[in-house]
Formats: sequence, structure tokens, C-alpha cells
Amino acid sequence: MKTAHIGIAMGEKGTDVAREASELVLLDDNFGSIVEAVKMGRRIFDNLQKSLGYIFAIHVPIAGLALIPVLFAGFPLVLFPVHVVLLELIIDPACSVIFEAEQAEKNVMSRPPRKINEAFFGGKKILISCFQGICVLIATLGVYFVTLKMGYEIGEVKAMTFATLIFANIATILTNRSWEASIFTILRTPNKTVKWVVGGAALFILLVLTVPFLQNLFQFTPVSVWEIALAFVIGMSTMIWFEIYKRFGLKKHR
Repeated sequence: MKTAHIGIAMGEKGTDVAREASELVLLDDNFGSIVEAVKMGRRIFDNLQKSLGYIFAIHVPIAGLALIPVLFAGFPLVLFPVHVVLLELIIDPACSVIFEAEQAEKNVMSRPPRKINEAFFGGKKILISCFQGICVLIATLGVYFVTLKMGYEIGEVKAMTFATLIFANIATILTNRSWEASIFTILRTPNKTVKWVVGGAALFILLVLTVPFLQNLFQFTPVSVWEIALAFVIGMSTMIWFEIYKRFGLKKHR
């Protein structure tokens, strides 16, 4: 038991010596509990990785937009403290509630054991997560510069850019709920916390874009329904490549 990676002892019939030497004690002496414990452990491990990947992904565009005045002198700033606060009100519940409540992947028990010296979140996953963020950053910067080029007012530019970022954030949350299943399967997979966090984020951005008091608070000017719809489409499209990767890239390496 001491030399095993995880020594297991029986809680009822096992000896005191065995329980002291073990890392895991089965209180019900049921070998089936080992299977359930492994499944739970793998689900928790997966969900922590999904949460960390999402954190990497969403903070890339936030950092990029915050650096606009540094990289592009003379251009107006998009993100002010109130915008970052709203973003964090979405990011924090997503990390602590949505991903924590995700069900286990279908193949969770058919995978080989993970190597004991394998990194928790390796370079490949960091690269993929950061690339998700880069795609969101490119989309939001695209909206920012195109609307400026077309002669939109600064308030409209900020409104459309921020709306695109929020919708892209929602897309990032949804697609990262599983690194195995497609978005269509994900949307059919129950997770009660998603409708509250994602629904609340969508509702609040719509209120910010339409309610005069909130518009003034966020320094926005009114935008049309079609412009909101355009921001929605652009934001949601940022994760198309990841869905394709899940379908073909991950399948190829299984």
C-alpha cells in the first residue's frame, strides 16, 4: 500500500495498519465505490482544466483591448473599470459554478490512466486556450476598427465592440463546457447553472445597450437592433474553429 500510487484499504474489515498506510479508505467496503471515486476524480480534474482554459481564453481579449491606447496611439479606449466589473461578474460565476457543475465526459472511464508526472495544464492546452482568446481579440478589434473607419460615433463604436466581446464570452463558455462533444450536444446536456449565468449576461448586455441610464454609465450611444444582431453573430462565430478542431483534430489524436 505504501508503494502504490494510491493505496486503498477497507474501512470496516481492514486492519488499523492498512488504514494508516493507505491514502484512501473505503468506509463501506464496497469495491464499486472505487470506480465511482475514480469517475468523480476524473470529472473534477476535467472541469478544473475547462475552467482554467476558459480563464486563459477570455483574458487575452480583455488584455488586448485594454492596451489599445498603448499600441494604437490616439485611438479611444474601449474598456473602463465599469466594463471590466461587468465582465468579471460573468467570468467568476462561469469558473466557479458552470464548469464545476458539468457532467463527466462520456469517455471519462475509457481513457488510460494519466501519467503521474504529466502537467496539470500542459503547453498544448495553454496554446489552444490562448488561440481561442486571440480569435476573440481579432473579432473585437475588427469591429472596433471597422466601425471607426465607417464613421460611427465613439459611443456606438464602444457599444458594438463591447457587445461583441460579451457575446464572444458567452460562446467561449458554451464551447468550453466540453472539449469532446460538439456545441449541439453541449446545448442538449443539462446544466442548470448555464441558463442563469449565460442568460443573465445576455439580458444585462441588452439592457446596457437599450436603457438610457445604463448607456450613460457605460458611455455608450444607442445602436440599432441590426447592429446588436451583427455583434451577436460575430461574437458567436469566434468559436467555430474550436468546434471544427473538436470534430476532426481531437478525434484524430484519440
